[in-house]
Amino acid sequence: MATAKILDLSGKPVGEVELPTVFSEDYRPDLIKKAVLAAQANRRHPYGPTLYAGMQTSATGWGSGRGASHVPRIVNGSRAARIPHAKGGRRAHPPKPETDYSEKVNKKEKRMAVRSAIAATCNEDLVITRGHIFMTDELPIVADNAFEALSKTKDVVSFFEAIGVYDDVLRAKLGRTIRAGRGKMRGRKYKNKKSLLVVTGPNAAVSKAARNLSGVDIATVAELNAELLAPGTHAGRLTVWTKAAIDQLTEKEGVLE
Repeated sequence: MATAKILDLSGKPVGEVELPTVFSEDYRPDLIKKAVLAAQANRRHPYGPTLYAGMQTSATGWGSGRGASHVPRIVNGSRAARIPHAKGGRRAHPPKPETDYSEKVNKKEKRMAVRSAIAATCNEDLVITRGHIFMTDELPIVADNAFEALSKTKDVVSFFEAIGVYDDVLRAKLGRTIRAGRGKMRGRKYKNKKSLLVVTGPNAAVSKAARNLSGVDIATVAELNAELLAPGTHAGRLTVWTKAAIDQLTEKEGVLE
């Protein structure tokens, strides 16, 4: 059975832990992509105008004898209104609020996607392909349970520097860009990169200490999903596991969703 080194807060190995068989799952990019796209689709909110948008107007045509087309025009003006085939009129085919964007994924496929994405976190080629920067010579990275007790961000940064993964946080911080297009006006001006995923046991203090670092996500084993493990459908996210998380993963093996 495969093993991984347990690293203390100074980045030195203090023991080994047996990895659960989920880390040896086959790589299934098709199922991972299917699960991530379904999660994104199921977050979409209903969007569209009211039923009579653009039609609640007193516009009326000018009739014959004006040398102009017989389209309804706003009162005290000449701009057309109400009809979709004239400039200034209503939209012909607006988005429908009743549209159902949700997607379904079979439970076994969803579980297989999560298991495959977990296994991809220890595939060095996939992690490098995602663009992550790390100096460690072994994946997965397993931290001692003392890491979960850290309550200050500067202590978390010191640990990340000790194990050689803090450069990836800086990559995410410096990679923030302004979004192209209309989304800048709609509360999503910046595009942010993803960096580390930290998987801990339940009620870990480090979840508050690390959450403000650029691109870092913190989750328990119960909260793991395909989108956390493979943002943008691309598997191989650089992940730091705690010893407690590995133990919990062993207990929950076979029932991951």
